[in-house]
Amino acid sequence: MMKKSLLIFTKNPEAGKVKTRLAATIGNAKAFSIYKQLIEYTVSITNYLPVDKFIFYSDHLEQKDLWNDKQYFKQVQCGQDLGERMNNAFAFAFQMKYDRAVIIGTDCPELNAEIMMNAFAYLHSYDVVIGPAEDGGYYLLGMNQLYSQLFKNISWSTQTVFIDTLSICKQNNISYYLLPVLHDVDEEKDLIHLKKENV
Repeated sequence: MMKKSLLIFTKNPEAGKVKTRLAATIGNAKAFSIYKQLIEYTVSITNYLPVDKFIFYSDHLEQKDLWNDKQYFKQVQCGQDLGERMNNAFAFAFQMKYDRAVIIGTDCPELNAEIMMNAFAYLHSYDVVIGPAEDGGYYLLGMNQLYSQLFKNISWSTQTVFIDTLSICKQNNISYYLLPVLHDVDEEKDLIHLKKENV
């Protein structure tokens, strides 16, 4: 029986510290409200997945929040930048003897349970599964062992993250499968995707 783990990266919900690019144009209060909606949505699509779920907070553990302690194991991200933090989360999962690990964030209103379970399924045939985001990043990354090179020499939060990740896969003969392109919510122009999905 394959052991599967879903690693969810989230920021501790503090107004003024989440969705800063969105807040720059719509204000902190509205951005915070949208962030909470996205968290609620991510909980709803991951809650009943038949995998072990780990929630990785950006700064500190939260108690009695939307992430139910009975369904989510709670951790804190560690590392200097996003790449190091993701690498450490995957390393943690494989040290815990998981055979498959998939990481997601909490800002993709088009993500659903089926896409996530497909990601785990494709890891039987491919080393890595990537869910490209329309903005040039990715909303999901899955792997069947730790490929630390995928987290090095990447300019995080830029439009080249996905392309750079693909290049590293090709250079290192890491086989990969691409999931559908989805939209993240990072800026005001992205809010149309929030409304479309009724998040």
